[in-house]
Amino acid sequence: MTSDHEVGADRVSAQRPAPRDVDLDRVWVGVAAEVWRRRLGPVERLAGRLLRSPGLARALVTTPSLLLGWVVATGVVLLAGVLATLETGTPYVALLAPAVAAAGIAYAYGPGIDPAWELSCSVAVSDRLVLLVRALAVFGLNAAFGLAASAASGVATAVTLGWLLPMTAVCALALATATVARSANVGVAAGVAGWVIMILAGQAATGRISAAVTTSVLWLPYLTFACCCAAIVLYTTRIPRGTS
Repeated sequence: MTSDHEVGADRVSAQRPAPRDVDLDRVWVGVAAEVWRRRLGPVERLAGRLLRSPGLARALVTTPSLLLGWVVATGVVLLAGVLATLETGTPYVALLAPAVAAAGIAYAYGPGIDPAWELSCSVAVSDRLVLLVRALAVFGLNAAFGLAASAASGVATAVTLGWLLPMTAVCALALATATVARSANVGVAAGVAGWVIMILAGQAATGRISAAVTTSVLWLPYLTFACCCAAIVLYTTRIPRGTS
């Protein structure tokens, strides 16, 4: 049986006005304010001149994996690889660089981790252009870090150039998975897992942990795989007919 106290509580609850729906317009205005209120810095000014688009420049400088914290973390990981390479003679820089770059690429664009992603869906700049500029910037920065780390660790030129193609393939895998799954975390998991599998497979086949980056016969498959993943990204980010 229902007590008088419970009945009274129900009546009070029924008399209270129901909460209004969330004002999504107000929410996105707040997001826009957070993204656009910051002052122009020298990097953004230069990007705006090069790209000839202030909006695209802002989308570039707000890339999560180009922010200072992420860049410092990338540098620390590759520095650890340099020290490990100098200590053991194993090219750990070449083995770490593709995984680090894949994580950066996966977090370069997508919902959930990018404050400018929702805004980029409603501005004149296309999703593909934002994606291309950000991916190239993140990839270029990680490649530069990797080359510097390889030079500091004294890795042979063949190895230094050899990991650029696997890095391209792993980054393409991470980006394709992230765009299809609409989750940066899933993209990172796919990229890192794929690269670990390649390293273990190479070690099992040749007995050398560095086989994934030193075996030249794998370069063409890496490039082919990267092209297939790029096609998936282009297809996923296409604009359906009848929409604008």
